[in-house]
Amino acid sequence: MASVARALISVFDKTGVVEFAQRLHALGVEIISTGGTAGLLKENGIPVVQVSDYTGFQEMLDGRVKTLHPKVHGGILYRRDSKEHKQSIEEHGIKPIDLVVINLYPFEHTIAREGCTLAEAIENIDIGGPAMVRSAAKNFNDVTVIVNPKDYTTVLGEIEGSSGSVALETRMRLSRDAFAHTARYDSLISRYLSGQLKKGSEFPPLFQLPFEKVQELRYGENPHQSAAFYRDLDAGPRDIVSVRQIQGKELSFNNIIDLEAAWQLANEFGSSSAVVIKHTNPSGVAVGDNQLETFIKARETDPVSAFGGIIGFNRTVSSETAGEILKNFVEAVIAPSYETRALELFSEKKNIRIMKMSSESTVLEKQVFDFKRVSGGLLIQDRDAISHDPAALKVVTQKQPNTKEIDDLLFAWLVAKHVKSNAIIYARNGETLGIGAGQMSRVDSARLAVEKAHQSLKGCMMASDAFFPFRDSIDEAAKSGISAIIQPGGSIRDDEVIHAADEHGIAMIFTGTRHFKH
Repeated sequence: MASVARALISVFDKTGVVEFAQRLHALGVEIISTGGTAGLLKENGIPVVQVSDYTGFQEMLDGRVKTLHPKVHGGILYRRDSKEHKQSIEEHGIKPIDLVVINLYPFEHTIAREGCTLAEAIENIDIGGPAMVRSAAKNFNDVTVIVNPKDYTTVLGEIEGSSGSVALETRMRLSRDAFAHTARYDSLISRYLSGQLKKGSEFPPLFQLPFEKVQELRYGENPHQSAAFYRDLDAGPRDIVSVRQIQGKELSFNNIIDLEAAWQLANEFGSSSAVVIKHTNPSGVAVGDNQLETFIKARETDPVSAFGGIIGFNRTVSSETAGEILKNFVEAVIAPSYETRALELFSEKKNIRIMKMSSESTVLEKQVFDFKRVSGGLLIQDRDAISHDPAALKVVTQKQPNTKEIDDLLFAWLVAKHVKSNAIIYARNGETLGIGAGQMSRVDSARLAVEKAHQSLKGCMMASDAFFPFRDSIDEAAKSGISAIIQPGGSIRDDEVIHAADEHGIAMIFTGTRHFKH
C-alpha cells in the first residue's frame, strides 16, 4: 500500500476525531468531510474539503443523495495495482481515497425515541455511510477503513512509523470490523422492521444476532474453555448485561449466568423478595415486608446450598440485611440499590461481588427472545413471560383453596418457573420450604424437596412445573401433609390424579400452562 495521502472522515461518534484529524493534517493528508464532522474540524482550524466541492455535485433529495457518487466510490474502490483502474480514474478526474473514517448513527437511538414513527425510523436509515464503509472494507488491499475511534492510535502509529502506510494485517482486521459494523447496523433495522409486522411474523427467514463484546472472561464454564461476554444491542437498563459492579472480584462466566437467574426471579414478585441461587437453580426464595427476615427465610430453605451462592433482591439492600449476608460466604449480591452503610459493610469483604441494577423501567416494549444453541443450529422462542390471573385458575378438586392458600400457590408457581425441570416446590406464608430440581422423575423431585425442607410441611402448598403423569407424586405429597397443589394439568391421567387429591383431602388447581425449564 502507498502512503496515505487523502482521507474521508464522516463520523457520528466524534470521540478523538479532532486530535486524529489534526495529526493527519500535520502529516500532509488531505481531508474530505461532510456535515457536522466537517463543521467540527473547521472550527478547530483543520482544512477540510467538502464532499460536494470534491464531487462537484450538491446533495439532493433532503440529503438522501450526498456521497453516492462515482468520485467517492471510485476513489475508494480503485485498485492501485490495476492499470485499467488507474486509467479510468484519471479519465474521470477521480482522486484516490486512501483512508475512510466512518461510524454510523446508532439506529437503536432513533427507534428508542419516545413516539418515533415508522416514517421517522426509515428516514434515519443511513445509505451513503454503510456504502462507503463496505467499499473501503472490500478494498482493504489498498484502503484503510476505521469504524471505531479506539483504532485511531494504532493507525496513526503505523502511518507515522512506516513511511505513511498501514500494514496489510491491520487493514484486514479493520476490514473485518467494518463489515461487522455494517452487519450490526443492517441487523438492527431488520429486527426493527420485524417488530413492525403483524403478530405472527416475529421470526424472519434469516435471523441475525447483533451482539457487541463487553469483555473477555478468564474462562468459560470450566477453566479449559475460553469465553467472552457480549451485549445484545436491544438490551435495556434492567437487563443483566447492563449491571454495574460496585466492588469485588472479576465476574466469571458462571457468575453472570447465576446473577441473571437471581435478578429474573427476584423481579417476579410485586412485594419485597429475596432469592438465593446456586448453579442457576433457586435454593431458597421468600417475600415479605421485612427484608432481613425475608432473606433469612430464603437462606434457611437450604442453608447448605446457600453457601457460596448468589443473592438477589428487588428492593434496596439495608445495612441489617448486608450484615446478615456477611455471616456466610456468598459469591455475589445483586439489587437495584444499597444503603450507604450496607456498601460500607460489604467493602470489608473485598472479594464479594456487589452488583447494582437499574431501577428504571424499559420505555419501549420489545419482543424478547430466548435462545438455545444446538450443534449446527439455534432454537428461538418467546420468553416465558405469561402472567397468571387468579380468576383464571381452575379448581378441579372437591376441596376449595382459600384466598391465603391461593396466594401461596401462586408464589410457589412463580418459583417453579425458575427451577430446572422436573421441578417441585413446597411453600407456605411467602417462603419456600423445599425445592426439588432437575430430577429425571417427578416423584424423585417431590421426595428431594421433602428432604430439603427444614420444618414440617403440614398445611404447605405444592407446585409442579408440569402435569403429574401418575398419582404417585400426589400420594407422596399427602404423606407430608400438603394442603393444596398447583399444576398445569393436561395429562391423560388427570382424572386419576384428581381422584388421588380428593382421597387425601388436598385442593388442586390447574393453570392450563406449564413452565418447563430444561
